[in-house]
Amino acid sequence: MRIISGTLKSRRITAPKNLPVRPTTDLSKESLFNILNNLYHFQGLDVLDLFSGTGNISYEFGSRGTQSITAVDADFKCYKFIEQTAKTLELPIQAIKCDVFSYLENKTKHQYDVIFADPPYDMKQEQFEQLVRVVFEKNLLTEDGILIVEHSKHTKFPPSEYLSFEKKYGGSVFSFFELPKE
Repeated sequence: MRIISGTLKSRRITAPKNLPVRPTTDLSKESLFNILNNLYHFQGLDVLDLFSGTGNISYEFGSRGTQSITAVDADFKCYKFIEQTAKTLELPIQAIKCDVFSYLENKTKHQYDVIFADPPYDMKQEQFEQLVRVVFEKNLLTEDGILIVEHSKHTKFPPSEYLSFEKKYGGSVFSFFELPKE
């Protein structure tokens, strides 16, 4: 994987082969950050990266100047890899080893500008829906915040007042959720 833009542009990061991950592809990541670049100034963002795996998305935010990044993953090896890589790259990433649902429901009351979630594609449909529901029930987004869920094209979110739009890239989809505008 490589960092697309920012101070660490073109930097390659090699994750250990034994991590239970499916990193976001460079093409999908570049497309995602092109969308985000039109919505936000990265320096002032408060970002939460859920099911962070290798930390791919967190490193991209950090390279672009984001100073507050929290990366949550339940796997110890993923957590240690993110922690070590963030230290090596001198990025402001706080790695947390925790089940994502437990973190959202019990461990944070903080509001974030961007919440990115890349759960396993084979996660149950109900869990995808629970993820979105908990973020909005717990009021974890700022007023202009956005929740982005990466999922396979086979996962379909039901219509919702929060679902803003979706972007498809090959077999992957990014679903964008926001508070309704008044």
